[in-house]
Amino acid sequence: MSKRDYYEVLGVARNASDDDLKKAYRRCAMKHHPDRNPGDSAAEAAFKECKEAYEILADANKRRAYDQHGHAAFEHGNGGGAGGPGFSDMGDIFGDIFGNIFGGGGGGARGPRRGADIGYVMELSLEEAVGGVEKQIEIPTLDACETCNGSGSADGKVETCGTCKGHGQVRIQRGIFSMQQSCPHCNGSGKTIANPCADCHGQGRVERTKTLQVKIPAGVDNGDRIRLTGEGEAGPTGSPPGDLYVEVRVREHEIFQRDGDDLHCDVPIRISQAALGDIIRVPTLGGEVELRIPFETQSGKLFRLRDKGVKSVRSRKTGDLYCRVVVETPVNLTTEQRELLEKFEATFVGEGARKHSPRSSTFLDGVKGFWDRMTS
Repeated sequence: MSKRDYYEVLGVARNASDDDLKKAYRRCAMKHHPDRNPGDSAAEAAFKECKEAYEILADANKRRAYDQHGHAAFEHGNGGGAGGPGFSDMGDIFGDIFGNIFGGGGGGARGPRRGADIGYVMELSLEEAVGGVEKQIEIPTLDACETCNGSGSADGKVETCGTCKGHGQVRIQRGIFSMQQSCPHCNGSGKTIANPCADCHGQGRVERTKTLQVKIPAGVDNGDRIRLTGEGEAGPTGSPPGDLYVEVRVREHEIFQRDGDDLHCDVPIRISQAALGDIIRVPTLGGEVELRIPFETQSGKLFRLRDKGVKSVRSRKTGDLYCRVVVETPVNLTTEQRELLEKFEATFVGEGARKHSPRSSTFLDGVKGFWDRMTS
């Protein structure tokens, strides 16, 4: 049986924002949760379906793969699964939905939560993005307290929480709903501290600016993200840190425009070069190369230089460079140049002149046909 489209499952458009996805998921989960539909196998299947859809679409990389390849992107064990960005089980989703309603904590994670992920936008020149670069960045973050080694305890002594018995969770029964939430006394850590560290006040982490060296691989483009595992915020009281996501923004270039792995540029040439032909030199990211301009070349003609574009960061294939020639009208003419052009222009007389201007002839024929139709 073929799977339904994930966007259809959640009832959202393909350009839905992260907030729209989360709201749609909550509605779907509340409607089909097995606790609200005891013994209803169809509701349970629908609940699992909307959970799977959200876990794929809420992850930027998985969503991009799904948009490109559909369900085929996850047919070989690459699906959202339990490791996705969604909720790990039924208790998780209802802890997130009803936590605020019933005065509970956050979203039902088992044990201490990992630290928060951090986003950083890095601006690069086109040359840096194409060739790769290593840059030093400074990140304001929460880092593990050095005084207590992230434990939060001044004397290193940590006791088991008496409320949750070290599980980090408490279960609350609200009518037909049974919910698991983070323990309000230990914030989900399962541990309590009798003698908090004076520097971090028992949190196990302090505000700090962290300096990192980030390697940007060759071929990245606008919107690409690089994940640095464990370089996000430190988790509370020794729990694992989050990740750092570096998003690439490429500045506009004065010569080239990038389209995927291809590059485009405009190359100005003189009227004489276009009419008589010439060999000119054009820039590429690897240096200048020769480009042969055939005689009678028209303005706007596109020339393709193979393998002179960008080497893809994914496939490692190299794109092409497309050069569009633009015939320039000469300016600041000398008296001699003006006289020569006037003599040249005088040679275009009568009907015979049309054979020298193919685009002009086509345009004039079109205009004549237009007026004929208008006046007939």
